[in-house]
This record gives sequence, C-alpha cells and structure tokens, in this order.
Amino acid sequence: MRKTMLMFGAALAGLTIAVPASAQDINEGEVVVTASRASQNYFDTRTNRVIEVGDDDAGSLPALGMRRRADNALIPVIIAGDTREQGPRREEIMTMVRSALELARRANIELAIADFFVVPLTSENYRTLAYMGDGRPDSERVAFFIKTRLGSSADEANAAITRLEQFIASVPRAGRAEMRANGPLTLSIVAPDQYRGQLLDQIATDARAIAARFGDDQRVEAQGLDRPVQWRRAGVTEVFLYIPHRLVYRPAG
Repeated sequence: MRKTMLMFGAALAGLTIAVPASAQDINEGEVVVTASRASQNYFDTRTNRVIEVGDDDAGSLPALGMRRRADNALIPVIIAGDTREQGPRREEIMTMVRSALELARRANIELAIADFFVVPLTSENYRTLAYMGDGRPDSERVAFFIKTRLGSSADEANAAITRLEQFIASVPRAGRAEMRANGPLTLSIVAPDQYRGQLLDQIATDARAIAARFGDDQRVEAQGLDRPVQWRRAGVTEVFLYIPHRLVYRPAG
C-alpha cells in the first residue's frame, strides 16, 4: 500500500539533481525557498559579475523587506521500482514518470527538477533523470518535484497539500514501480529581483527618515545596494524578500 506523508519542514529532501545556475537568470528564473541556507554562485547579467545569492536564515528577519505569498508550493517525490532485471525495472519507472506528466496537465500540477533554480520536467527531458539506489541491489528510484500554484486563501497551504497528495495517489503504478512523497513542503518564488525597485524605495524612505531625525549635521549613506535581492522563508506559505545593506552615519559636508 502506498503511504504519502507530507509535512511542513525545513529543507529539501536530499535530492541529488543539480541545475546549473548558468541555465537561469536570477532576474527571470524561479528559485527554491527553503528554511535552511542554500546559496549558489551565478553570473549576474545586470552587473556583469559573478555573485552569491540565495536563502539566508542566519539570525532574525531584517527590519526592512517585503513579506509576500510564495508563488508555488512543491514537494519532492520519488518513483521507485524493484523489478529484478534492470531493463524492465527502469522502463516501469519511466512509464510512471510519463503517466505523471500526462496527468499533471489535467490536475493543475507541474513536474520539475530543482536544486536552486526550478526547471520544468517535460516529455523532452524526463529521461535525463538520474537513477539512484533505493536500499537494495535490485531497486532503483528517480527523484523530482511536483508543484502547484499557491492561491490567496488563508488555508492555501492545506489546499496545496491536498492537491499534491491527490495527485500522487492518482498516478497509476507500472509493474512494481510506485510513486511516493520524499520530504516536506517547500516553496518557490519567480524572479525575485523584480522586487528590487520596491525594496530600494523602502530603503530610501527609511534613510531619509533617519537623516531627518539626526538633523542637518549628519547624513546617512546606504551601502550594499548593488547586492542582489535575497529571500527567506517567513511562514508556511510566505517568503521575505530584502536587499542586504547597511546605513552609515557621517557628519554632513
């Protein structure tokens, strides 16, 4: 009997699929938001330099930033098979992946591979999934994510989990292969750098307010504004976006 266990959690479930940062642009791509630190170097087309960007869970949330609903909810899943012969075993696993792809179109669900960036899993690339051991010499599995868009209802986390659970249960078994959840609910956000302008406006307003309090003999200098937008998970379905910066107070003139 298939058992599906979904829970709110902190991290990705040890997936070994890596998506090169060069394949996406932080200004346009969809990124995973976890509750643990996950960072990656990438080439920033806006500044033409290599920088580190990602989740940052060190300490409390910054004072300035934007809290918003994440775009998507994801859970990692595996399709595992233990047919004795490798050829038939792998074909059963791939048959289930194809079935999942077909059913996803009708269920408001998408399949994806994700490490830092989220990349669609499609009928064109699904056979690139890596086979991994599943505890016995004659068992293997492939791992990927299923995701659904988050709505605006207050109970959207439970609604998303229900959709994902129902989808897992709907995928028909092929031979001895089965599909099961493999970790906690996580989130993603699309193009986090699109919020840079709003965040810079927040910082500028804050800096002006501080300068006014200090009077004409002090000025406030904002540093680090060339850094990319960062993100943290701020709740079951919410993320917190911010630009790491510091305000320096100097004598006027």
